[in-house]
Amino acid sequence: MLKKSKMSMLALALTSVMALSACGSNGNNDSNSTSSDSSTPAANDASTATGGIDTSKEVKLKMIFVGPKPVDYDSVFTEINKVLKEKINATLEGEFLDWSDWAQKYPLKLAANENFDLIYSANWAGYNDQALKGGFLELTEDMLQKYMPKTWAAMPSVSWGQAKVNGKLYMVPQNNGESVEKLILYREDLRKKYNLPEINSPESYATYLKTIAANEKGIVPFEPETGDWKYHNLDRILLKQQNEWNMFDLDMPFAYKLDDATGKVFNVYETQEFKDLLVYYKDLADNNAWSKNVLNSKNDHQADFKAGKVASITHNNGTLGSLITTMQQEKSPYEVKLADINPDKKKSVAISTQNGTSIHATSKNVERSLMLVDLMQNDEQLHDLIMYGVNGVHYTPAGDGKYAATDKSANFTGFSNWNFNSPLNLTNEAFPQEASDLVKKWEGQVYHYSLETFVFDNSNVKTELANLGNVMLRYAIPLEYGLIKDIDKGIEELNKQLKAAGLDKVQAELQSQIDAFLANQK
Repeated sequence: MLKKSKMSMLALALTSVMALSACGSNGNNDSNSTSSDSSTPAANDASTATGGIDTSKEVKLKMIFVGPKPVDYDSVFTEINKVLKEKINATLEGEFLDWSDWAQKYPLKLAANENFDLIYSANWAGYNDQALKGGFLELTEDMLQKYMPKTWAAMPSVSWGQAKVNGKLYMVPQNNGESVEKLILYREDLRKKYNLPEINSPESYATYLKTIAANEKGIVPFEPETGDWKYHNLDRILLKQQNEWNMFDLDMPFAYKLDDATGKVFNVYETQEFKDLLVYYKDLADNNAWSKNVLNSKNDHQADFKAGKVASITHNNGTLGSLITTMQQEKSPYEVKLADINPDKKKSVAISTQNGTSIHATSKNVERSLMLVDLMQNDEQLHDLIMYGVNGVHYTPAGDGKYAATDKSANFTGFSNWNFNSPLNLTNEAFPQEASDLVKKWEGQVYHYSLETFVFDNSNVKTELANLGNVMLRYAIPLEYGLIKDIDKGIEELNKQLKAAGLDKVQAELQSQIDAFLANQK
């Protein structure tokens, strides 16, 4: 999951997928505004600059972001708002949900109908579910063409198609592909210290973890990221990648094989692969590969790794590459390195809903909100401000699509600005070469599978899905951290509880929709 101080990757791979139809029509172009004197020069200039759209009244927009509030929020957003005021006579206020409790607060913001206009949205943040619950406004083709003309022209039609839920659009997705495959970032100096083999397989990684646990007091061998994840943090590597499965949104106990043209769904917890992985995890847990308090930890795994408290973490290439860059710029005393422990497996790219922006269903400023997103993705000045901070303070352009970070770069990062990913994205010139090399290598391993653009409509099984999620958290997670002594009994009890929670009904609904989707592709 998720959390992701990201770099854009594999854009060409994403946009090469067969085009889907663009979003349908059905207007709902409501927009009211808040205070301001419509006779001000800025307001009149804005009206002229927006192609006849009336922006004479100033609008104060509010957006919900995921992640911590940046240290230099005030100074950067002051500059953002100067430009927004000039271009669309609007200002933007950000509210930030910290990583430690965003998963609880995010749905509550929508359920309580709080007063805001825009919100970061993503498949891993429950986009489909929130769209079906009515938290997001449906976006029509007319709205997009009128208020987001640049985005409408630039966005591949496949991206709009991937963002639809039940045939309707509730998100402006990112416009830049990226890899979501997970890697391991580890302390290379410790690997060398104990003369351990190269970390390029699950076995060599286990050797590394157990060696650190046995010899390095005060250093935790592995620390996961916090959150209500339904699978162990390493499952993305050791179940999904290792077995070349697709595991949907990781909130359900189902998967299918990438190369299975029939899309036959199975219960992950009933497979031999899962049982074998639990044996692997149990061995690691028994050898102190992670904290005994792992289920209750609220630690920031990236911060702990940077501080030398942790010997390895997992995340995607962009996030880990950025962390390496930061550590190098801060002259970290530790030598670190990336490890792909599934080097020969199929790789995939994120669908467009990996990051996006949704309009709150009750927003009174829909038109101006859409205009803002259009600018953030396509106006170079605003895009660079929201993505990198103030030119000359947080970064400096380095030419050829790159930028140079400054000693203030860390003061404007760590939150979900990735929804504004676009072809304007810049690359940190200090981004590690090993991470860039992996991107190039993976481009040749990208596998486009039959269900790549499938979206599950869970409206008929909402209660059962909630029950399944509770069972996964209560019974599967302790198993995955090796805290259950008898693996066989643990698996038996887990599957018994899943059956009682409605597993068969959800699986039948999922399979039915997959079958219908594949039939329509022929």
